Formats: sequence, C-alpha cells, structure tokens
Amino acid sequence: MKTEEAGFDIVAFCRACGVPDVDHFLERCCVLYDVLVMTNKQYNLTRIDSPEGYWVKHIADSLTIARYYPALTRERLRVADIGCGAGFPSLVLALAFPNLWIMAIDSTGKKIKFVQQTASILELKNLRTIHGRAGELNRLDEWKDYYHVITARAVAPASKIHGETRNMLKRGEGRYILYKTPEYVAADLGEMNALTGTSGMTWGATEEFDLPNQAGRRQFLHSNNTQLG
Repeated sequence: MKTEEAGFDIVAFCRACGVPDVDHFLERCCVLYDVLVMTNKQYNLTRIDSPEGYWVKHIADSLTIARYYPALTRERLRVADIGCGAGFPSLVLALAFPNLWIMAIDSTGKKIKFVQQTASILELKNLRTIHGRAGELNRLDEWKDYYHVITARAVAPASKIHGETRNMLKRGEGRYILYKTPEYVAADLGEMNALTGTSGMTWGATEEFDLPNQAGRRQFLHSNNTQLG
C-alpha cells in the first residue's frame, strides 16, 4: 500500500493534526491496512471500499480530533473509546500520539479481539482493550473518576453515551469529545445542555468541516472543559 493512494496530501494533513512522527505513523498505518484487509476476508469488521476510502474515512477521520483539541497531541491523557469497533479512532490515536493512554471498549468479541491482536502487531504500548459494555464498566470502582477524555465515533446519541459512562469521566477535569455529523450535533446539543445543565456540565460544538476528497461533513460535540483546549 502507498500513501499516494490517499488521493490527498496525507503528510500535510498529519502535520496539521499535530502528529509528531509522520513517517513512522504512516508506515504503521500501511501495516494496519494490510492486517485489516486480511482479517476482513474472514470477518466483516468494517467497510473498506478502496485504499483511498481507508485513508480518508478511517485515518483522516480519526485524526481530526487532534486538530480541534490540540492537548491530545502533547498532554498525558487517559482516553476511553466507547464502542471502538475495529479500532477507529483508538488504534489511529494510539499510533499517532504515544503520549495518550487509550482504552478501547467494545461488547463485540471479534472486534475487541482484532483490536487487541492488532495493537500487539503494531507494538502499541499505550493501548488496552476491554470486552464489555460501557454501562457495566460505569458501575465499577476501578474506572470511576478515571478518564480525561471519553470519545465515541458514530456509536449512539450523546445522551446514551453520557448516561452509560458519566461515572468514568474524571471529575472537574474530564471531557466528552464525540465524533458526529452536523445533523446529529443539531439533535444532541440542546438535549445535552438540558440534561446536564443543572450539574454544571455544559456542551458545545466545533465548526463544521469537510473530510478530504469531499467524503463527508463532520463536527465534534463536546462537554466544556477549558483545561483540554
């Protein structure tokens, strides 16, 4: 696989997202692609329509969070990826930013097994996996008041994610940052401010932006915490 197949300047994109070692990151992403394609022949983990689709919809889409929340590129933060699926964004963020400590969580056994095995192939020391439901983990003292960032990519409404993980977010410091389309942000934003406003947690959103190659319009929905930028 070649980075030229991305159809856009993936090197410049990575630099804009604050990836510290772009060459190493892209080389590891090529390995990830090969593992993903091979595994997809046995199990339907995720849709890959082309190398370009992989670079845009899996790599670039996962990386955009760092462009809008630059603390992720430099701070030592504990991040939970809820419903991680085949490892996007968790594998990508762990590859790009070794300063992050990432927990990939999913209730589907074949997907979490793939993420675990792939993390081992990629020699990622900053990623762990949990096979389970977020709502179950939310009741355990082990993960209470633990994560600086809770994220999810196209998994569920914000109200459901918040309800199933709110005990896991680090009190006073933690922040939800959720990958969304503008349509879902419009649906979630008012609901979340009404739901959590009395507790002091308010919500906002980034500007709308386009993925490379006109592959879709995106936006991040976040709870407000100035410490995380």
